[in-house]
Amino acid sequence: MSIKVMVVDDHPMWRDAVARDLAESGFEVVATAGDGDQAVRRAKAAGPDVLVLDLNLPAKPGVQVCKELVGHNPALRVLVLSASGEHADVLEAVKSGATGYLLKSASTEELLDAVRRTAVGDPVFTPGLAGLVLGEYRRLASEPAPAADADRPDAPRLTDRETEVLRLVAKGLSYKQIAERLVISHRTVQNHVQNTLGKLQLHNRVELVRYAIEAGLDED
Repeated sequence: MSIKVMVVDDHPMWRDAVARDLAESGFEVVATAGDGDQAVRRAKAAGPDVLVLDLNLPAKPGVQVCKELVGHNPALRVLVLSASGEHADVLEAVKSGATGYLLKSASTEELLDAVRRTAVGDPVFTPGLAGLVLGEYRRLASEPAPAADADRPDAPRLTDRETEVLRLVAKGLSYKQIAERLVISHRTVQNHVQNTLGKLQLHNRVELVRYAIEAGLDED
């Protein structure tokens, strides 16, 4: 089944080149956009599986586009493709709901592989940025949780398998690595993660990892 992709970038030549490379490699490019407002409208209409998103956009910044679209459709995967490797930009993108972050200096093959992995929910980061993001997860988890969320008697119960998968997500393993570790299919891992997100009323991997770390599931 083909992966539906949308490309958002304010530079027409770059946007067209990325869209062409994706289409020639078998992806279904369902839309492109050149500014933030246009991106939100077209993404809601086209329903891509993966949004390849630049951060520096006119009308509305990329992080706001990401936040709105992931909030509208939590199943959407967002791969930021940016010229900026600034730590603040990376962390802001992840907190807004991005699944991965790739620098524009990446090769075409790296981009294609990143889109494939993003589509199945794997976190994809330019080398050197993954540790930064995990550190941010831990920093967020160290902040006090809202009192209303603590020890709720009606807190949803996860199955043993869902807890096991969540524990490995918290350790930073990709869905593929989790599938290999537990000897189950990649699709089964995805299903467990989606079920867990639904039960916990969370929206993305950032919130899921924060929950897991707060619960101490990243510890041996």
